[in-house]
Amino acid sequence: MMTVAKLTSQRICTSMVGKVGKVASASTNGTTRRLRTQSQGLASRRNVGALGLRARAAAQVRSSVVMAAGVPAELPSTTFKVRVRDESIGGDNPFKWVDVTSKELFGGKKVVLFSLPGAFTPTCSTYQLPNFEKLYDEFKAKGVDAVYCLSVNDSFVMNQWAKAQNLKNVKVIPDGSLLFTNAMGMNVQKDNHGFGQRSWRYAVVADDMKIVQTFIEPGKCENGSVDDDPYGASSPENILKYLKGEEFDKGA
Repeated sequence: MMTVAKLTSQRICTSMVGKVGKVASASTNGTTRRLRTQSQGLASRRNVGALGLRARAAAQVRSSVVMAAGVPAELPSTTFKVRVRDESIGGDNPFKWVDVTSKELFGGKKVVLFSLPGAFTPTCSTYQLPNFEKLYDEFKAKGVDAVYCLSVNDSFVMNQWAKAQNLKNVKVIPDGSLLFTNAMGMNVQKDNHGFGQRSWRYAVVADDMKIVQTFIEPGKCENGSVDDDPYGASSPENILKYLKGEEFDKGA
């Protein structure tokens, strides 16, 4: 469309034509602006909708979100609620509640502490715990005073697990409220298995509460797949390699 200025310069424009041209131009520009605005608004809503869907998906599926392990320099000072047998109580269930502190368990000793996702679970029951028990004398020969197994389970469960495993040497520690696990920075969500909050699999060698060496399984994550429970670095065989001065896998 020719502009009013060009029509005037060619001397074919009347006053009425100029007015009509302006009205038509304004109408066309207005329609164009409205269409552009509507198009931009639709695109914006689509972008917001897409972002919203992605955000909701990310919030609902935290699968394989790898997290950095932040382990303290010393074993945390916490209190464990433990069921202890006391024959003076009598009856069919002669047990009482006792508060046991980290200092009482680990203070003034060289210890191996390993933590796992749950009592009675396959890897823990088939390999890790029984092999620590089997190799206990080798740990003692390398100057280890005690070996502890910790899990986010209550004392009733841990006592029954120790009984089922026929433990004589390895001591079990219940951390049902995650006080120790949280302080170690090892708490992970395992809602994908219906576990709730649990401990990532790891082990440490500590001397008088001070952590000397860590053995953290790689890939620490929240709500991972069924395969996200690696086992190797925290095995008793690997930790013995470290204690013997051999090449070992320190994990993450």
